[in-house]
Amino acid sequence: MDAVAGASVSSSSARLRPCPRPRRIGNVAPATVHRRSRRRAVTCAAAADADVVGLFDAAKLTVDRFVESGMVVGLGSGPASGLAIQYLGTRLRRGSLTGILGIPSSTISASEAEKAGIQVSSYEEGTQIDFAFTDADIIEEDTMTAVIGRRKTESGEPSFMVEKGIVKSADKLAFIIGHEKYVKGIEGSIPVLVKSVSNLLKNGSFQANWIDTAEEIDDLFLGDAEVWRRPSIGTAGPLGGDFPLVTKEGHHVLDVIFTTPIPDLGKVAESLEKIAGVVDHGIVSSIPSYVVVALNGEVQVLDEKSSVIP
Repeated sequence: MDAVAGASVSSSSARLRPCPRPRRIGNVAPATVHRRSRRRAVTCAAAADADVVGLFDAAKLTVDRFVESGMVVGLGSGPASGLAIQYLGTRLRRGSLTGILGIPSSTISASEAEKAGIQVSSYEEGTQIDFAFTDADIIEEDTMTAVIGRRKTESGEPSFMVEKGIVKSADKLAFIIGHEKYVKGIEGSIPVLVKSVSNLLKNGSFQANWIDTAEEIDDLFLGDAEVWRRPSIGTAGPLGGDFPLVTKEGHHVLDVIFTTPIPDLGKVAESLEKIAGVVDHGIVSSIPSYVVVALNGEVQVLDEKSSVIP
């Protein structure tokens, strides 16, 4: 557990849940409110610490169970992946693992790997990866279909295309998550990458720009989802404001925000892939994987044969 002390609890490694702001009730004296606020803050801090420890335990188990010397390992993005990268570095320094080559999925995971002393190489299509781990924003219970790409990306940085490419290239894959991300009836954003310039279609016509793609997606999921272009800073309206997010590859990011539970994530993925102008999306389906879940001080490893948390 000495690696816990070395694991930095930063925005790139572990994100703490915000605690609700205390409200004044009736004519409660300020001193009483302050005491309650302090108690609430201590409780929230303890819960956040427990979340970090749980994620570290899941990250540690993932490395110990799946990573072997001489492997090419895909290094995912997110809080749990950051902890797994740090622990992998610890194993390398101890000499209990050797000859590991890491393939980072983002600039953040590349930085984490460098700090941990892991030798890295850039991902290229066709790269052979023995094992990959990454966070998921949410995973559909039973089907184990995952969503990635909801996390903020800065303009000019690579999109989640690299992370998804690594996931699809890996011989073996594990998602590392907290139990609250393993749910039935997924709602919220499905990130979609779209081309931003005019494109010649197969039928000889031209697609004007990202707006045409967005409108087609909106029509496809009419009544079930809203389509918003992601801004690069702050918040903005559906069009993404004056500073829309443009990835390193030159694509816009649309958030297809489902306001009702999605009955079948796999079918959503298939529908999106048929739309001209869609480059990729954040749904990871039909890929055999493990889900390593931190749950109430324990770690559960799920696969297709046992996809329900006991």
